[in-house]
Amino acid sequence: MKTVTGLFDNYDDASDAVGELEAIGVPQSDISIVANNSDDWYDDGDTSNAAEDAAGGAGLGAVIGGAGGLLTGLGIMAIPGVGPVVAAGWLAATAVGAVGGAVIGGAAGGIVGALTESGVPERDAHVYAEGVRRGGTMVTARVSDELADEAERILGESNSVDLQDRRRAYEAGGWTGFDANADPYTDIEAERDRTRNASPL
Repeated sequence: MKTVTGLFDNYDDASDAVGELEAIGVPQSDISIVANNSDDWYDDGDTSNAAEDAAGGAGLGAVIGGAGGLLTGLGIMAIPGVGPVVAAGWLAATAVGAVGGAVIGGAAGGIVGALTESGVPERDAHVYAEGVRRGGTMVTARVSDELADEAERILGESNSVDLQDRRRAYEAGGWTGFDANADPYTDIEAERDRTRNASPL
């Protein structure tokens, strides 16, 4: 098994990538999505089951496939340093410390720790976490060796963020790494960052 990850500046592109991962045979239970919710674009009205749903990857097929509504199965939770996120899947549950359906708050290592434990290089994990903090959406999948190349292609297509370019852009602004103790970005800061980092058409 291999972990593949992609960062997207908007949720719709990330959602499309999840659909493609499922289409090549990646099980729902092996896919996670974590989207920044600083602008309250998603409100499930009841976050009591968010950690439990995330732990089981609940509803991911419905989310991506469109059955039962676009956002069925997602839940709102808080990740230290990122703030409110809309998330589903195994990585989201690990990042917030969901154990047996209960959020135990601030899992050791948070989102960076969850990524590195799953095999993502720490240097990259910091950029992925910062990307979500700044308004992006991250998709992570555990894939078999046979599907790894195709999954990497899907998560590395043109609508995803070039991780090295994004790292350079962050570092040019003085960023040195993801800080779980930093204040989460506001919706205005996130939009400004998305606009600054947007690829020219």
